[in-house]
Parts: sequence; C-alpha cells; structure tokens
Amino acid sequence: MTESSTVLSAAGRPLPKRWLAIIATIWAGQAVSMVTSYAAGYAAVWYITETTGSALMLAAATICAYLPQGLLSPFGGVIADKFNRKTVMIVADMSVGIISLILGIFILLGKASFALIIVMIIVRSIGQAFHGPAMMAAMPLLVPEKHLLRINMLSQMLMSMASIGAPAFGIFLYTVIGFHSVMFLDFFGACMAVLGLALAKIPTVHDETTENQNVFANMRDGWKALSINRGLMILIVGVTLGMMVFGPLGAMFPLMTYDHFGGDGFAASITEAAFGVGMLVGSGILMAWGGGKRLAGLMAVAAVIVGASTAACGLLTPNMFWIFVALCAVMAVACAWFNGPLITLVQRNVPEEKMGRALGLTTAAIGLASPLGVAIGGVAAEAIGIAPFFLVDGILCLALGLLLYLPKSVRALDQAEPGEVHTEATAPEQPAALPAE
Repeated sequence: MTESSTVLSAAGRPLPKRWLAIIATIWAGQAVSMVTSYAAGYAAVWYITETTGSALMLAAATICAYLPQGLLSPFGGVIADKFNRKTVMIVADMSVGIISLILGIFILLGKASFALIIVMIIVRSIGQAFHGPAMMAAMPLLVPEKHLLRINMLSQMLMSMASIGAPAFGIFLYTVIGFHSVMFLDFFGACMAVLGLALAKIPTVHDETTENQNVFANMRDGWKALSINRGLMILIVGVTLGMMVFGPLGAMFPLMTYDHFGGDGFAASITEAAFGVGMLVGSGILMAWGGGKRLAGLMAVAAVIVGASTAACGLLTPNMFWIFVALCAVMAVACAWFNGPLITLVQRNVPEEKMGRALGLTTAAIGLASPLGVAIGGVAAEAIGIAPFFLVDGILCLALGLLLYLPKSVRALDQAEPGEVHTEATAPEQPAALPAE
C-alpha cells in the first residue's frame, strides 16, 4: 500500500489493513460483557428488593453504583495516560469478573448478604471509572476520523440494547436457576471482554511529561488540555448543567405515570420501554448518518427537542397517556445525540497523550451532575407537583439548547478540520507511539 493510500486513524497514525477486524474483536467481547453485566446488575437489584423490601437500601445501592465512578474517573484518566490502555482495560474487566465469581460462590454456599452485594456494586463502579477513560482514549488510535462518532455511538447503542433485554434475562436466570448463575455468567462475560482485548493490538501512547509528576499534577494537565479550548469547556459545562436538569426525569417517569395519568406498573413499564427503544433508535440513526460536520450544533438541537418534548409532557391532561409515551420516545431519540458527539469533540480537540485525563474529567463532571440533579429535582417536584415539574424542567432544557450554540468558540468546534487540535495556545507536539502490543 502506498503512503498516499494508507488509512490514518483519527489521531493521525497509520492503521493496519485489518483495523476493522481489531475493532470487531474488541467490541464483540465488550458486547457480551455488557449483556451479562446488566443482567447481573438487575439480578442484584431484585435480590435487594426481595430480601429487604427497603427503598432506602435500593437508594443506597444506586448511590454505590454511580458515585465511585463519578469520583474516581479523573484518577482513571490519569492511569489511562500513564500506563498501557489495553492493560488498564483488561485489569478493570477482570477485577469485576473475579468479584462476580467470588460472590457467585458465596451465594451458592448460602452466604449471600446485602453487604456482599454492595461490595460487588462498588467494585463494578470503580472498574468502570478506570475502564471508561481508557476505552474512550484508545478509540481515536484504532479507527479513521470518519468513523470515530460511529464507534462512540456503538457503545451507547449496545448499552441501550442491553438495558432493554438483559434485565428480563437476568431475572429469568435468577428465578429459574438461581442468583449464583447470574454471577457466574457475569464472570464469563468479563472473560470474553478480556479475550477480545487480549487478541487486539492497541498502540501505546505515553506522555513523558507525567513521569515525575504526582497524580494531582497529572490531573491538572488534563484540566489544562480541556480548558485551553474555550468552546469545548463551554460545551462540557452546558452538557453538565443539562444532565443536572434532565437527570431527575428518569426517576420521575414512574411517578408521572402513576400520579398524573393514573397508570399502574404495566403502564410504567411501557413508558420505560418506549424510552429505551427511543435511545436505541437515536443511536442507530446517528451511527448510520455519522452526525455530519456540526456536532456541537447537533447537541444544541437535541437539547431543544428534549426540552420541547419534556415541556409538552407537563401540559398533557390525565387522559393523554399514549401521547406521553410517544413524547418519551421522541425525547429519548434526542437524548441519544449527546454523549457520542461530546466524546468525539473531546477526542478531536485534545492531544492524544492527554486524552485519558480529559475524558476522565469529562466523565466525572457528567456522572456527578445526575445524582445532584436527582436530589434537587426530587425536592422541586415534591414542592410544585409532578406535571408542573416536567413543564419547568422542559423549559430549562429548551433554554439551554437555544443558548448553547450562541458562543462563537462553540461554533468554532464545528469549523475545525477533523483530526486538528484547536486551542487558544499551541498544543505540544505529540509523542510517537511505542510499538503496539
């Protein structure tokens, strides 16, 4: 193959002829792991429900599922830039798998407990805090620029598919075979993820400036890599605020169904299914389309659609349940157009050797925004009522979408050439990659 015909990665490095096979190998393992992880997670929730019947215990488990990832993702980003990203992902996946295996053995021996379940949930969240930044930072090294958004959306699409089918699968195994079987299955899924990574060649990128720095100095460099691009920072802050505003709605759907529309558990499940299908459809549309050149603009449009749909929900009368279901699906389609484009813009505008830290900080900001929004939203919904809360929340989302694309620096993100790092200062020269493993 001549130099002019060599396919380059999004990071500007030559790709092997079999780059698509490498991506397929990695994501085949990840897909299996996602399904088994979702099944194990829902089985754990069902176990807590059956054994405690306590909303407080379920709330504690939910906090344990999200808080460690939000707090530790910046440290995961440091590790992703300091060590081999492939190794980081393998260690994270295997650690979660081993914990599931140990828990399965304890359950089989009749020694299951709420404390053990919480340990599993916490370890899973910690594993994702290290796995996520490493995986996202590795993708620009493995795919061409024109497919970068599609690969970022693949993760979201697989999660949407897993969230629709895996809960029923997990509960089925839990009921028919036993809780221990779901944990053993999760260990198998982790092994498949590790195998997919082990068979793939992932280039190593090392930032030599971090060798004599402490962890917090490393993290500060990641912050600088983000903050030097004003438009990117405005976009991240906007999305973080958006997650605070939209985050409470996920917890409010069942209450809206029950309190405003007078629905039962079946009606609530229809709403959840409509949202899951909408997320799947939205992810599929973006994967097929590729997102075009104006990703920041797409995110602003998505916020407007989400805001308008949410506000419209708040104006529905109690006999308009099926319109509510349709609006939830529309809302979900647009919600799918946030995460992938944001990650892609970070990948395009941050030097590859600082990518893990930048993505770790981005993940932490968004991850911590949702629980905070849920806390604030719960108080607000209690004070003003569930339907007015949807109206107010939608108006806030709508306003955010209208304002998000106004700053010139945000619009400049859509004018940058793919693969070109645009900052308000000269970015340091990228170090050469070490040989792939």
